[in-house]
Amino acid sequence: MMRDRLAILTATVAGIFMTVQYFLVSSAATTAYKTILAWMQIIFAFALIVGVIGVSRIHLQKLAQRRAGWINSAVLLATAAVMAVLGFSGGIDRGSPFLWIFDNWQAPMQSTVFSLLAFYVASAAYRGFRARSGESLVLVIAAIIVLIGRVPLGEWISPYIPVTADWVLNIPALAAKRGILIGIGLGMVATSLKVILGLERTYLGGR
Repeated sequence: MMRDRLAILTATVAGIFMTVQYFLVSSAATTAYKTILAWMQIIFAFALIVGVIGVSRIHLQKLAQRRAGWINSAVLLATAAVMAVLGFSGGIDRGSPFLWIFDNWQAPMQSTVFSLLAFYVASAAYRGFRARSGESLVLVIAAIIVLIGRVPLGEWISPYIPVTADWVLNIPALAAKRGILIGIGLGMVATSLKVILGLERTYLGGR
């Protein structure tokens, strides 16, 4: 399809330019780079609008058909409409109703949800730290040293525990973290090359 070819060509040209401009010392390249970034922000804004419309359509259908969870859909649509009206009418400055609701409702709810993650982390740690092999035993010992060394109890037991915990975090853990980041970087490069070469086309909607 012509539309797919145009999208692939646009992605290829943009990808090549964004890669090459890092090696160019030119005012024209800098201006083009800033222009592309500005257009990216504009596209992001329209994509956000499309996303809001899509979510609203899904929940409106769910509400109209009274499917399971339609009350949650009604609450979502009502609160989204209220926040949109308050944001456009009263602004988002300090002291506005929009920001008051965000600070006193949204922020506490987010903190509550994130606090629940601690129980899932504890459960995952319990399953992951069971010493079933030598590697698991090393992981358990390192985790115990780091956990105890990051609280005052560790220094009270022995001054060497916090020092050992810092060594674990700064040497072996940091090396593993850098290895993971290198792998992520290589994956990003590979995916970018596939998009530039037209091999990766999932952004076309599965076509």
